Amino acid sequence: MRLTDQKGRRHNFSLEAGKRFFSNRGHLDHDDLIGREEGFTIASSAGGEYLVFRPLLSEFVVSMPRGAAVVYPKDSAQIVALADIYPGARVIEAGVGSGALTCSLLRAVGPYGRVTSYERREEFATVAQRNVHQFFGAPEGASHPSWTLRLGDLAEELPRRGERADRVILDMLAPWECVDAVADVLTPGGIVCVYVATTTQLSRVVETLRAHGGFTEPQAWESLVRDWHVEGLAVRPGHKMIGHTAFLVTSRRMAPGARPPVKKRRPAPGAYGPDYSGPRPGDLPPGIELEGTDL
Repeated sequence: MRLTDQKGRRHNFSLEAGKRFFSNRGHLDHDDLIGREEGFTIASSAGGEYLVFRPLLSEFVVSMPRGAAVVYPKDSAQIVALADIYPGARVIEAGVGSGALTCSLLRAVGPYGRVTSYERREEFATVAQRNVHQFFGAPEGASHPSWTLRLGDLAEELPRRGERADRVILDMLAPWECVDAVADVLTPGGIVCVYVATTTQLSRVVETLRAHGGFTEPQAWESLVRDWHVEGLAVRPGHKMIGHTAFLVTSRRMAPGARPPVKKRRPAPGAYGPDYSGPRPGDLPPGIELEGTDL
C-alpha cells in the first residue's frame, strides 16, 4: 500500500491484519485499510490526511528494498519497448539486481512466457526474490509461475544448460564476456539488450558485438526525463530531472553462418588509432586499423 501525505511525501508498506503504520502525524491501523477499494483518503490519529492507493510498478521499484541498484522505470520501459519483449517470449536476464527489471519483464511476457534470471551473488538474489514476490502477491513459499531464478555465472551456465531464448537482457559489470554464450542461445532474429553505466563499458560492449560478426550493427542510446510544472499561466520545466542513469545497447542475432553487410562509411579519424586497445571490427578499411587517420 502507498500513502501520500499533504506535502507529497510517500510511504510504502505491506498491509497486515492487526498492525499499525506510524508517522510524525500519528498512526493508522492496517485494519482500517484492508478490504477497501483504493483511491480514498484517511486521517491519522493526529489529524494527518493521507491519500491511499496501491503503488504502481514505477512507484514500487524506486522504493523497494535494495541489494543492488535498481533499473529505473524510464530504462525498464525502454528495454521492454525497444527489446520488443512480447507475450509468450522466452527471456534470459543477468543479473537480477534487486528485481526491478524482472517485474517489468514478467508483466510483458505474460502467463505463457518465461523469464529466467541469473544472479552471481546470493544476497542480491534473496532481495530480488522477496521484492518480486511482494509485488505480484505470491503466496508464502510460492513463486511467480513464469519466473525461474538461478544462482550462477551466465557465461558458464548457458552453455551447460543448452536453453534457447528470444531475448537476452544483460545488466552486469562486464557484459562483453557473455557475448559468445548469448550468441549460442539466441534464436535468429532474437535481440540482446545491454544495460551499462559508463562510456568505457558502452564502448567495449558495442565493439565486442561488432567484432563477433553474428549480430547486426549495435544501437546505443540513453534517455533523459524532465517533468514540468503546470499551474495556470505558470508553465515551466520542473526543477528536478532524471538525467543519466545508464546507456542501453540493442543488437539482433543473425542467422547461423550469416554476417551483416559491410559498413560503407569509414570510422571517425582516430577511432581505432594506436591508443585504442579494445576489440576491432573485422571489416576496417585499409590504413584505418593501425593509424586511424588515413582518410
